[in-house]
Formats: sequence, structure tokens, C-alpha cells
Amino acid sequence: MAKIFRPSRGESRILSRIETSKERARQLAIQQTKNVLEPLSNAVSMKLIEDKLIQTNSKEEIEKQIAASLEKLTRSDAFEIDYQIAPFRSLVPRPHIVSLYLTAFVVEQLINHRSVEDIYGSDEEIYNCINRQVSRFILQ
Repeated sequence: MAKIFRPSRGESRILSRIETSKERARQLAIQQTKNVLEPLSNAVSMKLIEDKLIQTNSKEEIEKQIAASLEKLTRSDAFEIDYQIAPFRSLVPRPHIVSLYLTAFVVEQLINHRSVEDIYGSDEEIYNCINRQVSRFILQ
């Protein structure tokens, strides 16, 4: 017969605090995105193009699309965000929510945009490029 795990009160309290702090950090990152929307979208689009991860004929269109994605992130509820990032959740051990959301956007939706000729690099390379820019603007 399998043993049933029942955490004690102390363990339950600690687990609850950990989950609460993770959720608080996630919400804070999304709130901070509102304040740096324009410079963040500019930095991310520039870096993706400079690192030759995206080949495009219009940098402005890429910037607009990324800004729209960030705006959508700030208005989305938890279910919509989790649904968008679900295929990429295991990409890195402790992902930043904004970086993961933008990576999912670039890989799944931006690739079909008319101004994008092609997207190069692995999902992890795209995430790392985006995360370097996000970490400059949003505290973790």
C-alpha cells in the first residue's frame, strides 16, 4: 500500500509562503512591464535583430508587435498567461515570466507576421536574448 503524504502544519505554512512569494514576484514583474513597455519593446526588438535571431524587413513593425504583446500581457489573466507559456515552461529552470511570454510570442505568433522573413536559433537562444533585455528593465 502506498504511503500518503500529509504535510504537517509547519510544512504547509512554509509551502504556502513559497507559493505566495512566487505569485507575488510574478505579479510584480507584470506590473513593472507597464512602466517600461516602450523602451523594453525597443531593446528586445533591436537585440533580436542584432543577434540575427530574426530576419525582417521592418524593425518598426517588430517593435510594434512586441509592444502589443507586452500590452496584452499586462491585461491578461493568469490562465491566459499560463496557456501562452505552457509549451515553453520547461525551457529553463527558473524562467522569468515576461521573458517566457515574449519567447512564446516570438516563436509561435511573430513568425507568421508579414514583415518577418525568418526566425533563426533555438527556443533557448531566443529566450536568453530576450531575458538579457528584460532583466535590464524589470527586477527579478
